[in-house]
Amino acid sequence: MQRTLVKDAHNATAPSDAILLQGWVRTRRDAKAFSFIELNDGSCLKGMQVIVDASLPDYAQVAKANTGASVEVHGKLVESKGAGQKWEVVATKFTVLGEADATYPLQKKGHTLEFLREIAHLRPRSNLFGAVFRVRSRLAYAVHQFFQNKQFHYVHTPIITASDAEGAGDMFRVTTFDVANPPRTEDGKHVDDAKDFFGKKAFLTVSGQLEGEIFAHALSSIYTFGPTFRAENSNTSRHAAEFWMIEPEVAFCDIHGNMDLAEEFVKYLIRDAKEHCAADLEFFSKFVDKDLLARLDFVLEKPFVRCSYTEAIEILEKSGKTWEHPVAWGANLQAEHERYLTEEHFKCPTTVYNYPRAIKAFYMRANDGCAPGRETVAAMDLLVPGIGEIIGGSQREERLEKLREGMALHHLDEKAYWWYLDLRRYGSVPHSGFGLGFERMLMFVTGVGNIRDVIPFARTPGTADF
Repeated sequence: MQRTLVKDAHNATAPSDAILLQGWVRTRRDAKAFSFIELNDGSCLKGMQVIVDASLPDYAQVAKANTGASVEVHGKLVESKGAGQKWEVVATKFTVLGEADATYPLQKKGHTLEFLREIAHLRPRSNLFGAVFRVRSRLAYAVHQFFQNKQFHYVHTPIITASDAEGAGDMFRVTTFDVANPPRTEDGKHVDDAKDFFGKKAFLTVSGQLEGEIFAHALSSIYTFGPTFRAENSNTSRHAAEFWMIEPEVAFCDIHGNMDLAEEFVKYLIRDAKEHCAADLEFFSKFVDKDLLARLDFVLEKPFVRCSYTEAIEILEKSGKTWEHPVAWGANLQAEHERYLTEEHFKCPTTVYNYPRAIKAFYMRANDGCAPGRETVAAMDLLVPGIGEIIGGSQREERLEKLREGMALHHLDEKAYWWYLDLRRYGSVPHSGFGLGFERMLMFVTGVGNIRDVIPFARTPGTADF
């Protein structure tokens, strides 16, 4: 017999004389003549109630069906006599496939998020994390759907790279050297990188953007969606050493088209989650963030505010607030500043653009007509309430000499980026793109406040378990 998912059983339109469920026991309650078992297979939030009559030949199996055990149930799908559920299953055959003893840590009681991170191999079976990872799965699909519908091409950019797209240097080194005794140059003072596996220093990527630009100069509109890595020793609720990024690159597109695409993309993902993950979002709004659904609706209904960096600094300076990180033109906006703009001042998602050139990456297009000492680039950050920055992007510098100026400003060796400079020599075009941190988008859609709880196995400083 073909297996029926619990989700499909709940959505059945008529009773059935023969149904097969397989899943894990959430709870078991024994009475004199029968037992009630709540079975869940991860297909949806709500479990299915199974009634096992004591007259069944294999009723003794029920005694082994403790919380966490895996079971198989043949039975009949019937209308439920209890409140709160349309259907229940009356078992005709009940089998325990895998027992769980009394040490099973996910008993029916409250568990802290910290504890659940320690059992990441079991936490997807909990209500919260089952919901989180169903939403994650659905939104990953929606990412591809959005770009494919707009005729973007999906490009697999390298995970191992010799280029630092951000120019910040916070990269994980990839090497086959014996780190205790690497080969050295003839003078014995330096490590001989030419003898490493790739013949040069190599790293885990921080972004697929630069390679994405190559393909945008051939296929016009592309996107990447893959893991990225940052060796920042940061222990905030918003940072992880390994996370997933979505990075579109669009030829013949300026900063304004880039902001339009970012806004459309965020709204599309929210709309998709509301349509396909309604039960899970209801759960989050009840147990995680009571304002979640209203906030998501507000984002869908309202146009995003756009505010220049200079205007943002003026707003922050006039706020009357005392900041942990001082506000000054030329300094990076910190999370406290970003959240003030979105949560208290504008009270909606906000795109800040035209940042100071000195604090942004070398590839961002220099704005024309800037006053001396106030040079800016066509950069944009999309900020959302509760999170801060969720998207960062820019119009890329398409002018060869201006790009070389930016590289000199950031002390980058042109030889290492010869191919990137070539793109400006051979048919350069105005082009733009951005990166959306997938986990931060999930935090916004679910209301879950820590990035460690929206990624299956978190990689943070000091943590690489599972």
